[in-house]
Amino acid sequence: MVENRLVGMKSRGVYETPGGTIMAAAVRELESLTLDRETMQWKDMLALKYAELVYAGRWFDPLRLSMDAFMETITATTTGSVTLKLYKGSVTVASRKSPYSLYREDISSFENGEIYDQADAEGFIRLYGLPTRVRAMLEKGI
Repeated sequence: MVENRLVGMKSRGVYETPGGTIMAAAVRELESLTLDRETMQWKDMLALKYAELVYAGRWFDPLRLSMDAFMETITATTTGSVTLKLYKGSVTVASRKSPYSLYREDISSFENGEIYDQADAEGFIRLYGLPTRVRAMLEKGI
């Protein structure tokens, strides 16, 4: 890879971390079960800044310590088991489970209606799309 160094020059480097790749894939799969969408988005955004701090040698920076506290809090329930298949440098998930999984088949089937009622979606879609409708009305001069 060609990377941008902190001092502004570009350099070439080769990094091989098969163990890290496997571990990252497994953790990511557990997070997909145990974290909600917005928390995952914030975690991903902070991960980039975290990597910059560490790369720049700012390990003892108060910001990095605060980010650690955030990550520890949001991943407190990220535990379980993941089965991966490894083949010619690729990692494929075969199964995953967690006692803290946010996935519930009784909700995600959309057919039962006991917890999730499809009729609720109509009002939500109308409300969620309100900013887009207002912009369209503005553009039409309404």
